[in-house]
Amino acid sequence: MKKRQLTLSATAAALALLTLSACSGSASGDGPGSGSGGHGNKASGEVAISHIHGVGIGPSDGKLYVATHDGIYTPGQGTTPTLVGERKDDFMGFTITPTGSFLASGHPAPGRDAPNNLGLIESTDTGRTWKDRSLTGEVDFHSLEYAHKTIYGYDSTNGLLRVSEDGTNWEKRAKLRTLDIAVSPQDPDTVLASTESGISRSTDGGRTFAKGAEPLLAFVSWPTADALYGIDPSGQVSRSTDGGANWQRTGTAPGGQPQALTAIDAQRLIAATQDGVYESKDGGKTFTKRLAVTSGGDH
Repeated sequence: MKKRQLTLSATAAALALLTLSACSGSASGDGPGSGSGGHGNKASGEVAISHIHGVGIGPSDGKLYVATHDGIYTPGQGTTPTLVGERKDDFMGFTITPTGSFLASGHPAPGRDAPNNLGLIESTDTGRTWKDRSLTGEVDFHSLEYAHKTIYGYDSTNGLLRVSEDGTNWEKRAKLRTLDIAVSPQDPDTVLASTESGISRSTDGGRTFAKGAEPLLAFVSWPTADALYGIDPSGQVSRSTDGGANWQRTGTAPGGQPQALTAIDAQRLIAATQDGVYESKDGGKTFTKRLAVTSGGDH
């Protein structure tokens, strides 16, 4: 029992560190590329990316898209990152809707004339161009989910969940501290949040959340009713087939500390870790590197 308590305490500490370090540079007013993380282009011209905040697959082209501290990237030759468009903002919350729209938030690139908090922004051309949708200058969403024709966003600026059906008008819901959220594909009122005390569940659309319970997960993703996935701070992937009541470990994503997780369907996962973006086509049992990532640096 004592050993179990020590293990849980260590995992909770790691999750707390992840939460506190979620892009601390931008929150303090530092623009993308600051610090010692080595963002952007190396002296040799080789592109190096780190600090990933979201991953997804474009439904129209099947490409992998990766939201980072310095823009949206997709794999070029091999696992080499290729910048999408010219905008190198610090993209924080990021999701791709079933119709192919990119929804994001974050902070502008250094020198760009824009408020520090971008609010909700949208791209309808796979990240090449973006337009402001709402809450410009007011909110930095650190997690965005699109389900049941509704946008669910964790407003890290004010520490609360917001929900919108049109991307313009938002309803403020529960106050909470979370790293990631997931919405049931069957029930719009069931929302999960990864917290320092475990997975916290809401059954009223995010208006209230129960106290967190095991397991302690950093990121969660819920593509189908029988496939709820989570990844813990060590990279261990688990799956629940009953909405989070019970969990079974499936495998481990390579590369250490996870930075993002998206489950495309019941078997296909995209996980970003310290040294790469990896894809699994067997429910997290095995992974293949899709994009190279530079380890280290402050989030």
